[in-house]
Amino acid sequence: MRASIPGTPLDRRRFLRLSGGLAAATALPAALTACGGSSSGGSGSLRLVGVSDQQAPLDLLTGEYTAAEFETSYSPTDQVQTSLRTQLGAGNAPDVHVVYPGNGSAMSMAQIAQAGLLADLSDQAWTGNIPDNFKPAFQLDGRTYLYSAGASVIGAIYNQSVFQEAGVEPPTTWSEFLQVCEAVRAAGRIPIALGAQTPWVTQLISYALVPSTVYARNPDFDSQLRDGSTSFADSGWADAFEMYLELRDRGFFNDNPNGTTFEQQTAMVATGEAAMAVQVSAVLPDFRGAAANPDDLSMFPMPGADTAADVWIPAGVVVGLGVSANSRDQEAALAFIEFLGEQRNINRWAEEIACVPLVRDSSSRVDPVLEPFLPYLDSDRAVPFMDQAWPNAEVQPTHFAVVQELLGDQITVADALNRLDETYRQE
Repeated sequence: MRASIPGTPLDRRRFLRLSGGLAAATALPAALTACGGSSSGGSGSLRLVGVSDQQAPLDLLTGEYTAAEFETSYSPTDQVQTSLRTQLGAGNAPDVHVVYPGNGSAMSMAQIAQAGLLADLSDQAWTGNIPDNFKPAFQLDGRTYLYSAGASVIGAIYNQSVFQEAGVEPPTTWSEFLQVCEAVRAAGRIPIALGAQTPWVTQLISYALVPSTVYARNPDFDSQLRDGSTSFADSGWADAFEMYLELRDRGFFNDNPNGTTFEQQTAMVATGEAAMAVQVSAVLPDFRGAAANPDDLSMFPMPGADTAADVWIPAGVVVGLGVSANSRDQEAALAFIEFLGEQRNINRWAEEIACVPLVRDSSSRVDPVLEPFLPYLDSDRAVPFMDQAWPNAEVQPTHFAVVQELLGDQITVADALNRLDETYRQE
């Protein structure tokens, strides 16, 4: 895997200004919804804010941790990206809170650490085991500011019963993938459920294709994009967007993807109304929870090339945690992160969200549905999620927006790529 994080200085004043602008633009509520917890404050109590995807492992591990009590709250990703960043900028951050890997989102490690708002975790023993190819997602200037339990992959979550009904198997090339979609449609089912009303879902098909259309051809794309010797417009991103639209134009998506939510997408696949959804493995528990028979659901790498050997996959460090530099009890907060960094707890977190543990040992168990992805991880045919190397927090929402506009036939592929290039170059 390859990753790199350009250093873009971000002081507290700019951080606060960006926080307010983002909140106004999205008009999301500022309050987080409480989903559990214990004490209301006092000695030994830590305030923890996470995203919904983290609730299962954190409920498990905070419940077993005896050195502190917790006030926990969880909220969907889009809400956290606004409300928590505003709290950080205003100086009233929780002790422990969600942090995204790398540098490409409003709550990413590099963006927050550059503002001096994250505590340094580098002295903790587990940080010495971070694989070199993951370090840019965890570290800024050689210091570790993020805890994460491992890596998620993006691929197709599929309903095996629907595949059997259509007489198809998981494909290994792009042309085979199109043939599978045709067969599923002929069997009367929706080939691909797409919930593009939920902004973060829009990016996943792009991310699934770009490793094959861009990085397999040019592994140095990220560094060349940074130095200006290439661009989105002059790369395999154009092929990925054209392939995305081919799926739309051939009728392989559900009606009105831009009016369909992640929850609706999940239900379509879980109930067999649709055959598959291109998704991140961390949401497998959501799909399983919505299915009458969770064992019906499996996953395969989405092939973005017409030769199996040229297929690469996306594999990114999963959303993690950081400790506020302004924590009211930083020592206790750091001790909790050190507890999470024990191999046993890395394994248990990874099992709860179906990701590959940061470090694997004899006690590590990888969800069987992820086994088709391991050869790509082990043979260096995987790249980090694209946003983890982007230089500012504006490229990702621009990507969300242009995909929705492409799906709505409001802009051309050339327009979309030019907007990504313009946003990437913003100071």
